[in-house]
Amino acid sequence: MDIQSNEAGGCTLFTVTGRLDASSAASAEATLAGAVEGGATRLVLNLASLDYISSAGLRVLLATAKRVARQSGKLVLCELQSGVREVLAISGLLSVFAVVDTQAEALSMAAS
Repeated sequence: MDIQSNEAGGCTLFTVTGRLDASSAASAEATLAGAVEGGATRLVLNLASLDYISSAGLRVLLATAKRVARQSGKLVLCELQSGVREVLAISGLLSVFAVVDTQAEALSMAAS
């Protein structure tokens, strides 16, 4: 798993690649938590290149959402692959997260 970040449209954009599972969850959580602790409150996670997410990966997303909410910020997920979208739907989390189809929509939603 790899996470790249950059600033875009007043938001912190994370591009997540590979698998978000038990072996990568701690690293991913540290990266995302570090960003929030560093002052990032408007986060967009582009998951177009995320091939797989496990329950450990779902926990990372939930923990990040809670951190962002405590800072009165926004977390938006975008460009989910069908398998990742299905895992979120089955787990009941698709309705918990703000999920949009495109990165442009996500940046607009997070910035508002």
